[in-house]
Amino acid sequence: MLQAQLDALNILSTPVWVVSPKNQEILFANTAAYTLAGHDRLAQLRNGQYSAHAQQSLESYLPALLKDEQIVEIWTVQREGNAFPLSCHLSLMPSGTQETAIIFEGINASGVVMPLASPCQDMHCPTQYCRDERGFYERLFHTNTAPMLLINPAAEGLIVDANLAATHFYGYSRKEMCQKHTWEINAMGRDVLPVMHEIARLPGGHKPLNFIHKLADGNLRHVQTYAGPVELDGIRLMLCIIHDITEQKRLEQELEHAALRDALTGLGNRRQFLQLVERAHTKNQYFAQDFSLMLVDADHFKAINDQHGHYKGDEVLVSLARALEAGVRDSDTVFRWGGEEFVILLPLTNLQGALHVAESLREGIQQLFQPNQQQLTVSIGVAQHQSDEDSASLFKRMDDALYRAKTSGRNKVMAG
Repeated sequence: MLQAQLDALNILSTPVWVVSPKNQEILFANTAAYTLAGHDRLAQLRNGQYSAHAQQSLESYLPALLKDEQIVEIWTVQREGNAFPLSCHLSLMPSGTQETAIIFEGINASGVVMPLASPCQDMHCPTQYCRDERGFYERLFHTNTAPMLLINPAAEGLIVDANLAATHFYGYSRKEMCQKHTWEINAMGRDVLPVMHEIARLPGGHKPLNFIHKLADGNLRHVQTYAGPVELDGIRLMLCIIHDITEQKRLEQELEHAALRDALTGLGNRRQFLQLVERAHTKNQYFAQDFSLMLVDADHFKAINDQHGHYKGDEVLVSLARALEAGVRDSDTVFRWGGEEFVILLPLTNLQGALHVAESLREGIQQLFQPNQQQLTVSIGVAQHQSDEDSASLFKRMDDALYRAKTSGRNKVMAG
């Protein structure tokens, strides 16, 4: 990323964050962003009390951003113990940078200076919305097959009208719907009110945001909602169009789970491990939090496959995976690295602590026997992350330590 481009962002009074869509980490925040949000991490900003977005994975935005489509997220900013919603406009970092990056630019950030007041219980709309069944807008509204709501932001998000599709979707009559507020059907509860007011301040035309809505029977549905301003009979309202994406969300979660899991053992796979190591590396940079890794290799595993077949070998790997999970601490995570190798992430752990866990694992697994097979043992290489060390160097030290454990007789623990 060009330093001149980053320096130019510091001149702006608008808060700007430059984010890696691949690692989902903040690469740079200008002076205004630091003033507003300090060192808040991206996960805190995007998944806070008032946060709303259309995609969990930032990489999913890239095709739309390449087409210059309007995308907005609402972040939660924490300051002095108070939380605030902040609308952010997304765009791609200009070409010429070393990696693809997304710019998050705060919208109306100057208004986020005081905590939002609690919603007033007695707030009422000063002017009542009156339906005109013969009007073109009302006829279009009520004949649309997508659930649609008319909302009054000035009256705690009172639903002033709902079309037939909305009543079918939510399971309420039209009269019942028009006695409810948005916070009564949104799983966020009253926390959705500041979000709604942020959306009401936007010019419209942006991509929808995702929420979870409650139906009359108590079921929860993932919905994608587009809300835009509309003025009827001199009253400024919000038109909300709802799409049920529950099935889509379920499929996405299943695919995401499959992409990060080893099919044989059910452990996290190498891809998930690398993601978590990058996060641990970031924490170490910002907060000086130690972490260690260990690489575990089943000794003489080829002999097990040769003597008893690959099916029995798979059973051994599954048993070893369960033994490793049972032998580590609650804070540690076991992954399958590949073949008969497993890797373990030990957060907030120095080398001595990691060696103690490794030796305990080695001794425990030595007691693990398979029917009609030789005793199962493991060799383990351990390494603690060093300051200013990249992941490749850390992995090499861990791998070298395992190599020394194997070549010195196996069934040993070595430090790298």
